[in-house]
Amino acid sequence: MQLTPTEARGLASDPLPQVLAAARERRARASGLVVTYSPKVFIPLTQLCRDVCHYCTFAAAPRRGQRAYMDREAILSIARAGAESGCHEALFTLGDKPELRYKVAREELAELGCASTVEYLARMAELVLEETGLLPHANAGALTAEELALLRRVCPSQGIMLESSAARLAWRGGPHFGSPDKRPTVRLATIDAAGELAIPLTTGILVGIGETRAERIDALLAIRSLHARHGHIQEVLVQNFRAKSSTKMAGFPEPSLDELLWTAAVARLVLPPGVSIQVPPNLSYDEFPRLLDAGIDDWGGISPVTIDHVNPEAGWPHVDRLREATRAAGLELVPRLTVHPRYARDPERWLDKRLVPQVLRLTDADGLARSDGWIAGHSASPPAADGSPAPAATRRDATSPVRSALDSVRRGDQLGEEELCALFGARGSDLAAVVGAADRLRREVCGEEVTYVVTRNINYTNVCYFRCGFCAFSKGKLARNLRGQPYVVPVEEIVRRSREAWERGAVELCLQGGIHPGFTGDFYLEVLEAVKSELPELHLHAFSALEVWQGAQTLNLSLEEYQRRLLSAGLSSLPGTAAEILDDEVRRVLCPDKIPTDVWLRVHDSAHRLGLKSTTTVMFGHIDGPRNWARHLIALREQQKLTGGFTEFVPLPFVHMEAPLYLRGQARRGPTFREAILMHAVGRLALHPWITNVQASWTKLGVEGAQVALRSGANDFGGTLMNESISRAAGARHGQEMPPERIEAAVRSIGRRPRQRTTLYATPDPERVRLSHGAPPLREPVQLRAEEAGLRRPAKLLRSAVPAGG
Repeated sequence: MQLTPTEARGLASDPLPQVLAAARERRARASGLVVTYSPKVFIPLTQLCRDVCHYCTFAAAPRRGQRAYMDREAILSIARAGAESGCHEALFTLGDKPELRYKVAREELAELGCASTVEYLARMAELVLEETGLLPHANAGALTAEELALLRRVCPSQGIMLESSAARLAWRGGPHFGSPDKRPTVRLATIDAAGELAIPLTTGILVGIGETRAERIDALLAIRSLHARHGHIQEVLVQNFRAKSSTKMAGFPEPSLDELLWTAAVARLVLPPGVSIQVPPNLSYDEFPRLLDAGIDDWGGISPVTIDHVNPEAGWPHVDRLREATRAAGLELVPRLTVHPRYARDPERWLDKRLVPQVLRLTDADGLARSDGWIAGHSASPPAADGSPAPAATRRDATSPVRSALDSVRRGDQLGEEELCALFGARGSDLAAVVGAADRLRREVCGEEVTYVVTRNINYTNVCYFRCGFCAFSKGKLARNLRGQPYVVPVEEIVRRSREAWERGAVELCLQGGIHPGFTGDFYLEVLEAVKSELPELHLHAFSALEVWQGAQTLNLSLEEYQRRLLSAGLSSLPGTAAEILDDEVRRVLCPDKIPTDVWLRVHDSAHRLGLKSTTTVMFGHIDGPRNWARHLIALREQQKLTGGFTEFVPLPFVHMEAPLYLRGQARRGPTFREAILMHAVGRLALHPWITNVQASWTKLGVEGAQVALRSGANDFGGTLMNESISRAAGARHGQEMPPERIEAAVRSIGRRPRQRTTLYATPDPERVRLSHGAPPLREPVQLRAEEAGLRRPAKLLRSAVPAGG
């Protein structure tokens, strides 16, 4: 419930412990364990200012021989140092409109070819963005709508401190006397204009410059009113006045820590839950950990490179110390970008289109900064933190939403969308509790065995007329910047590779490929019949739901009738690929002409009712998020309850490097390692007891990453593969084959027992197992250039577009 203005003003007389407790409770509901900070560099573009605030040491008069503005090389030097130190933000701070007061500023701007300080700021922000990748944040003071719009093109967010809504502070003798840009009406007009332009904005108040408690509350209510109109206030700073020598307020009394805590807590109670509350930790020196008692959820910008130029006497606490203090309060420190999560997750509304690729490159699925450098398909080892579970944590250490969801699992209740979202958002002790619960459930259901299958992948063509934005494997006219030439594998070569796999102990052949425009349903039948006539005992795990749908459509058959033909021709089971994310909200962008969610489910429903089993997959970490993942898991669970035909759940982290959607700047860089591990853990919890096997994909996770997944709810290591094309085409580096010897060594090294399995989780014939060990090298595969295959393109291509959103 939002406080009315009367209720808010009534807080002025409430006792401090009561206000602090209410603020902490509100923070827990709004942001759980997470307390954010922004790794940044501080770039003081100019210290000239036309205002004369009586507490400020940042503004300075011109000095002979000194430049009025920092030059581009000095700016780039700071920004590059920040990028090398892991920063995401370049905070530009400057005085208000110095060219209106100082001739030297006007002359230097003319030399630079700029009409104003704001124009030069925009140029330097663009330079930093393009040269270093840091995201600029501009604190440029009171601006016109035109100036705000100019900066919006190069800054994902901007800032202006309201400081106070009390007009009397600008009267003679007040701290803002002689500072025309500090009049509340001017500042509020800038905040309002930023909202009209959909600019994510940081603002704030100063505590202790002569205002009363009631006036602070009025300032917060004014900010709240503008946010209610536009929804653009991402954060409010509550900054305490510090008396500085050589200023007119050098002897002015500073606010007590209790007064600062009260004000921060009131800000938390007055403002909406989605607005972050920040108190700069460096201005409270060694007492900064106490600020968490006031319900704040952000520490602001912390720089490993530059000082706080506005408060040079107050050094930043080291991030390690900040993390220790945050964890000591039972909270988790998480980096963010200069643009806060809710705005990063809705870039079409809040960001200039040229900034979207830069922001996506740095974000995780929650819209926060990627907290590790792990890349699916590329990184050899998982990160040391934020992903490796703490085995000692239990549900009792978790926050209320996560604890409630884990209690539901223990009772055997089904997890709903909101509960699953809470689990996917787990960090810190929540993360450890979720992973621990999933691993315990894995142990109860599957024991200490880790299974794997000896299989061979055959991708019979990389030509596809569907336009999936995530796919780097498909080679067609619409694919750009992708590897390799278009090919088709002849049927006789498919048979030869199948025989070779059988001789190397394989029990399964996995057949999948692109949808060549010349393919009909007869092609899939021909492949099955050719392989099965040669190798009747080999399990044919073949054809995605898209291939089955397309095959049926080209022969004008129902799904059921076509699947009967596939079954008669030798099909043994279906892979669960082409699922990606079973939420049409995502599919409309990710794979708009591919089968929608209901058709994917219908293909598997039909197969199950005919006695064919199938696997399930999820391909995540691109344009999706926790809510989409939750819907995917619920769709799988509900289908499994109907037919019971799914054998396993296989999380497939998005490999971004060569994916068209990423190359166009429209997708993230795959999941973080935390997200990858959570998909295995939450999958185990959400699908229990309906799907009992969870697979770790070594091609995406690497061996060490797969080992962490096996300690986080997974019980299967996947397949030996022999040939792997799809992940490699996307840029993965983990190899084409994982022989049994390596899989078993990896499993034993984490104290578990390896066991070979069949596709349907039975035990293979001992002869199959014997042949799989010490298998000879594979012969060089043969394939035709696509134009040599003699396939004809039909007059009309079949598509199954995802329905438009409502």
